[in-house]
Parts: sequence; structure tokens; C-alpha cells
Amino acid sequence: MCAVLRGLRKSDVMAAARSSPNVSLREATQRKLRRFSELRGKPVAAGEFWDIVAITAADKKQELAYKQQLSEKLRRKELPLGVQYHVFVDPAGVKIGNGGSTLCALRCLEKLYGDKWNSFTILLIHSGGYSQRLPNASALGKIFTALPLGNPIYQMLELKLAMYIDFPSHMNPGVLVTCADDIELYSIGELEFIRFDKPGFTALAHPSSLTVGTTHGVFVLDPFNYLEHGDLEYRSCHCFLHKPSIEKMHQFNAVYRPRNLSQQDFAGGDPACFRLDSEYVYTDSLFYMDHKSAKKLLAFYEKIGTVNCEIDAYGDFLQALGPGATVEYTRNTSNVTKEESELVEMRQRIFHLLKGTSLNVVVLNNSKFYHIGTTEEYLFHFTSDSWLKSELGLQSIAFSIFPGISEYSGKTSCVIQSILDSGCSVAPGSVVEYCRLGPDVSVGENCIISGSCIITKAVLPAYSFVCSLSLKMNGQLKYSSMAFGVRDDLKKNVKTLSDIKLLQFFGVCFLSCLDIWNLKVTEELFSGDKTCLSLWTARIFPVCCSLSDSVTTSLKMLNAVMNKSSFSLNSYKLLSIEEMLVYKDVEDMITYREQIFLEISLNKKQSDLEIS
Repeated sequence: MCAVLRGLRKSDVMAAARSSPNVSLREATQRKLRRFSELRGKPVAAGEFWDIVAITAADKKQELAYKQQLSEKLRRKELPLGVQYHVFVDPAGVKIGNGGSTLCALRCLEKLYGDKWNSFTILLIHSGGYSQRLPNASALGKIFTALPLGNPIYQMLELKLAMYIDFPSHMNPGVLVTCADDIELYSIGELEFIRFDKPGFTALAHPSSLTVGTTHGVFVLDPFNYLEHGDLEYRSCHCFLHKPSIEKMHQFNAVYRPRNLSQQDFAGGDPACFRLDSEYVYTDSLFYMDHKSAKKLLAFYEKIGTVNCEIDAYGDFLQALGPGATVEYTRNTSNVTKEESELVEMRQRIFHLLKGTSLNVVVLNNSKFYHIGTTEEYLFHFTSDSWLKSELGLQSIAFSIFPGISEYSGKTSCVIQSILDSGCSVAPGSVVEYCRLGPDVSVGENCIISGSCIITKAVLPAYSFVCSLSLKMNGQLKYSSMAFGVRDDLKKNVKTLSDIKLLQFFGVCFLSCLDIWNLKVTEELFSGDKTCLSLWTARIFPVCCSLSDSVTTSLKMLNAVMNKSSFSLNSYKLLSIEEMLVYKDVEDMITYREQIFLEISLNKKQSDLEIS
């Protein structure tokens, strides 16, 4: 039951889905959700909740979008009150990674609170990316991704706060660092608590397959002499390996072999399923640093002044910790997306700064780590994953008006805060969020449709992705809908125009698509860096005067590719996804969602009156 599901191959995911849900995880998770629900919209007592919740943003535009959404949540009393909620933006210029963002956030805390923050419990959520692998989260942010849960609908922010509800009251002053697109579920004994009260760093660890370990951080734990293993164990860490090979895991004795474990070996009575028949390692999720360690990092940042390379809070901070840490990792740049000249030197300086700092590990033997950062993960977890659906209580129809959901082979569709006509059909495996769909709309299987309004007859081909954005251009409200295949790689890029034939749109050569749309191959076809050409920067999405027209037009270009029929885009103003995010009108998108919310609320009140 403890299998970490992020980064799994499809075969691994399907195998996991066949196992039964974990009862103790479900009960523990539901208890946390109930407790958080009791705090929503109410002032919290001192020590009952976080003193500060901070979210990082990549740029000023994203910062504004996050602040607007936080204000709206507080206005609607969807968050606990009496807490300081902040958005901290990265400096303009080069990407600095979540490690650089952590340093910037610490400086922001110092500027805002001076010495006062040395007594605060702080939750720092990294949400500064543009979500190119899950673009329906690009405009409003990964931390504001909607979940098929709650009334009003939970977004990732509320879920994070709910899952960490027990942490602040058992934590010394310091900073808990986490990411916006993952979910950690765990179950421990009724009288047990996860404590973050030791000096240095403390990280959560989850039992995982060796395959998962190759794409995450792996803990090399000091020997443990207890005969019985419980759901919760406090361990010390010899060193931390970042995305190691299986060979390296064995070399460092990070691999644990199955033993004859009985139900009694686990306090919760739910032994980890894969531990019974395969080797495993302990992988990372979130980590805590005490105030002294945070101040040490802040002093380092103030000394160097600026960061000019991508720093990984996990790979570059945690690898420097523990008695077995060596400087060797600082020269390994195989896992770096863009290697800057200063990276190795920066890593070495961080290593010498943190060397000797302890890394404490909280081993959660009955736990799961879910990642929802790609279209494939998003669709699987919301429509097919019986584990997550059971443990979190996910719904097929969440705060929506839609009379029927179809199911096939355990896979359902998922509708979140949307209004769908009874004549509309949504095939299993598809997710619809914040939409209005008319009676003659047919959504194929494994689709994602977000923020759209379709009132005319329309067919969304299977595996299609449609997401609509409100835009403010020259003071006027406009709309554009990005449309492509859920399997398309928006991050894949080429350096020259002659190589764009290597890009694919809905599984079709991008060059062929341009012919279908009657678009010429010129540098003007792409926004931004002309040596980094991708679907993300391709100016192919029409700008329209109404939301429904924008969806209809983008679907026409999508269907033209599917049917290999001509559909000229020459007469339209065209934008790339990159440009849509620059022009996005957050206020209008929030207003659109609010209108849907009010209409559904009114409908539910009328239904309740009729029943009574």
C-alpha cells in the first residue's frame, strides 16, 4: 500500500490499481479532511495552525494571479483565518530553481518580520513553474489545481493544508518545504504524531520501488536495530542520493530486502504491499529545516547577493547533509535541465555551508506519495485510480450539474464545478473542469477540457486537450483556447526552423499541421527565444471575441488535423501559450468560475427545497 505512484510506468500504475485501497490510510486521511473543514473560514488559535503560509511564484504576473486567488478564497472563507498568507516572487532573470526560490523566500520573511519569524512555524509551497506538462494549471497555478472533492471544491492548496493539519502543533519554529503538485498520505498510530523538533533538517520518507527511486531522492539510513517495524519510525540518515541508479542504491546499502512481516509488525495493521515480494528503498517528499538552519541559508544568500543558476532544494540542499555526504555530487550535472557555468561552484559553496548538519528522517511505512504534475497522471488519478478515490473520497461528479456518468472497466469520467446539459456525453477517462457544455457536445475518452464554454454541436476527439483563457489585450477582453493532444510534449524544442518537422501536434508532424492551417514557416511563427522552438511558443491559437467562439475555432483546427482537411488560420490574430500567459485576465477567469459556482449553488438549494 505504500507504493509511491509518481514517475511510475503505465504497467506499474495499472498493477497498482488492481490492489485494494488501504483502509487505515482512508480513515487517517478522512480525519485530517474533517479537521481542516472545521477550521475553514474560522480564526485559528495560537499554535493550532501555521503562523505563515507562503507560496512561491515565478514572475510578477504569476504573483498577481496567486494573490488574487488567495484574496478570493479568504473572502469566501475557504481558508483558516488569522494566518498570514504570502506570495513570494522569484527575481526577474535566469531561472533559480526551487532552491533559489527558498533562499528568496527566506529573505522576504526577514524583510517582513525581522527577528519575529524566529518563533514562527512556516509552510513554504513551491509553485513557481509554468506547468508545461499540465497546461490547465498554467494560467492560475499548480497550487490552485481543482480536485474532485469538497464543497466548495478543494484545490491543491486546501488539500496541502488539510494533509499537514497535525504538523504545526508538533513542530519547533522553522520552515516546512513542499511542492505544489504532490499529495502525501500517511497513517500512523492513534497516539503517535510526526514531530519536527530536532536540530538541522528533517525529511519524510516513503517506501518505494527501486524504479521509482531512480527518479527521486533516496535516503541511506543508519542501521536500525529494532525487531519490530511500526508505521512511524524516527531514523538518522547517513547520506542522501539524488536520482541514483539502481547500482548506486545497492552500492550505498540503501536497498531493503523483503522479510517475513506479519500484520503485527505494523501499528496500523496494513503492511506495505510491495515489501512482501520485492526490494525497496525510502524516497523523499517534503522536508523541514529548523530556524537555525534557515538563518544559515539566509546569511549565505545575503552574502552572495544573487543566484545565477538553478538550485534544487532537494538535490543541492539534502545531498550536503548527513555524516556520509561528500563533495562528489556537486560535479554531477546529469540531472540538470540547463547547466550554467556557476552551478558547480554554487553547489560546492552550499555543500561546505551545510556540511555537518544532521538529516533526520521520519520513515512512514504506511504512506503514499502521489504526483499530479502531468496530463497522464492527472487523468489516471482522477478517473481510474481506485486507491486515491477511496482514500481521499474523490467524486466522479464534484459540485456540478450533470445527470449521468458512464463507467467502463473501472474507469469513469470526472466532472468538477461544471454545468453540463443532460444531452451532453463525456466518455470514461476524461476530466471536465469549470465548463459549460451544451446538449450536442460529445467528449471522447481520455480528454481534458478546462474553463471552456461550448453551446453549439461539437465533438472532442479522444485524447484531446482544450483549455480556455480570458485575455486582456489593448484594454479589451478577448479569449483564446489552447488545443492539442494530451500526449503532446509541449516542452520538446528544436533550435532551427528546419528542425520543426521533429515536433508533433496530436501525433502528427507539426510541419504537416502548418500546411493544413495554411501557416508559413517563419521566425514570426514562434514567440520568445528563436533558438528554442516548441509547441509552447508556437503562435497557432486564435484570439476571439467570445469564449464559445474561441473553443469552437480551436476545435476546428484540431479536427482539421485529425481529418487531414484544410482550415486556414490566416485571418486570425494568433498567440502562443507563452503569450496567452502574458495576456491572461485572471479577474475575468475567476469571475467566470464564480458565476458557475453561484448557478450550481442555486440549483442545489432549489433541489433541496423540492426534496424537503
